[in-house]
Amino acid sequence: NISGRTNVVTVTPWLAPIVWEGTFNPLIVDSIYKPMHLSIATTVFAVGKYVRFLRDFLETAEKHFMVDFKVHYYIFTDRREDVPAVVLAPGRNVTIIPVPGSNRWQEISSRRMEMIQTAIENQIGKEADYIFCLDVDTKFHGRWGAETLSRLVATIHPGYYEQTHEHYPYERRPASRAYIPAGEGDYYYGGATIAGYVRDVHKLTKYCREQLEADAANSIEAAWQEESHLNRYLLYNKPTKILSPEYLWQDFKAKNNEVQIIRFSQVNKNYAEVRPNVKKRK
Repeated sequence: NISGRTNVVTVTPWLAPIVWEGTFNPLIVDSIYKPMHLSIATTVFAVGKYVRFLRDFLETAEKHFMVDFKVHYYIFTDRREDVPAVVLAPGRNVTIIPVPGSNRWQEISSRRMEMIQTAIENQIGKEADYIFCLDVDTKFHGRWGAETLSRLVATIHPGYYEQTHEHYPYERRPASRAYIPAGEGDYYYGGATIAGYVRDVHKLTKYCREQLEADAANSIEAAWQEESHLNRYLLYNKPTKILSPEYLWQDFKAKNNEVQIIRFSQVNKNYAEVRPNVKKRK
């Protein structure tokens, strides 16, 4: 923390840093991490019509995401032939992992944890030090660097960072394994960005897959699928670092006094057009 911020919270009650512009020196951070020659795995799902967002994701990532680090993109898709050819910097490459499509976007969302877990066990665990699991319908707009590295990293959802936990869309039905009782909660974390050591993210994805399967066996689907189970996991397994909404913004929202820079943002889109079935999104 180089100078602090007075208009935002920069540390959690359990003393994990919350990363905002002005709370780190990028030159110092890079001087620490770049000599380590780390390998950064990055998973992204481009299933169905969502493959159209892949080019912008990759091209902007090459400009802003972990620049000068070794990055391996793992693209999960049912449309291999539509994966764009993007020029990558030296030491950065792409692996395509075929996955089935679905008639329900909720199923794609729910199965993501299982697919990431399997990929870590089969391949990623042998090839990477850290892993970032990111949504494809996004673009990078500014630096996303080594300041985001830690054992277990979560990102505050941009829709709820100004609200208190009683307003968070946690799963409140006790019948679901994602249940968080009223009165409990730290932050509401977005499922669009999950990161950390490969082994810690493997533990998280395995847990979420098991809880999703247990819910399915009881004919219940958590309010926001894997995001609900993610929030349950992180309530009782505290992140070691939290990223501010700078690292997960939404294009329809304007910058404000707290968010001085937008680094990564979800693009505007017509859900009825890109999703095979639609549920109103928060």
